[in-house]
Amino acid sequence: MLKQPHIGVDETQLAPLVIVCGEPDRANRIAALFDRAEMVSENREYRIFTGEYKGVPVSVCSTGIGAPSMIIAVEELKQCGVTHVVRVGSAGAMQVGIGLGELIVAEGAVRDEGGSKAYVEPAYPAYASLSLLKALEGYLANQSIPHYFGVVRSHDSFYTDDEEAICQYWNKKGILGADMETSALFAVGRLRGLHVASILNNVVLYQQDVKQGVDQYVNEAEVMMLGEKQASLAALEALIMQR
Repeated sequence: MLKQPHIGVDETQLAPLVIVCGEPDRANRIAALFDRAEMVSENREYRIFTGEYKGVPVSVCSTGIGAPSMIIAVEELKQCGVTHVVRVGSAGAMQVGIGLGELIVAEGAVRDEGGSKAYVEPAYPAYASLSLLKALEGYLANQSIPHYFGVVRSHDSFYTDDEEAICQYWNKKGILGADMETSALFAVGRLRGLHVASILNNVVLYQQDVKQGVDQYVNEAEVMMLGEKQASLAALEALIMQR
């Protein structure tokens, strides 16, 4: 079997149902929720575990930061026979009232990143798969986990000169949160025939400086880690319903 050049696995080493996440260490934490897990590859930003969850084969793959590395993962996962991909990520809130550790489920995403624009014009929508959205909603509602459904914005930098004005603009348009990968997953995943979804753990309050937020809310780390675990379990439950 031919191993993919970046993620470093072939089709025998991956399940059809995959969680993607940015941070490699998050892949470790997600894999810890499997009934059993084995690391099958680690190369650059891509750390991959395969195992089972409630008797169903599943995998998790980290993708690093941003659209380009997400798109490489999407392309190579598709080549390995993957059919469903759910992102478990982090986001900064774009609306007042979304608390730390609360979850945002992306129905669609503003494509303010450059990676997916290399594939298709910006008018092409970035949207999640209905079956996965329904499965996520069912699990979150049954568990009484605070969550929000709506549109997010994916972008390429936290540090643009006009960042405050950009955030205010999208806040007025009702955007719930911002990350760097969801729209690339949705747009390119759809183009490649994948079923896709994204569930994001809020780690920064609206109108709070990213660095200041991290520094100020060290004591809230437990809350945010609980949000990550809840998002991961929701993704796993949604995926195994797609068999």
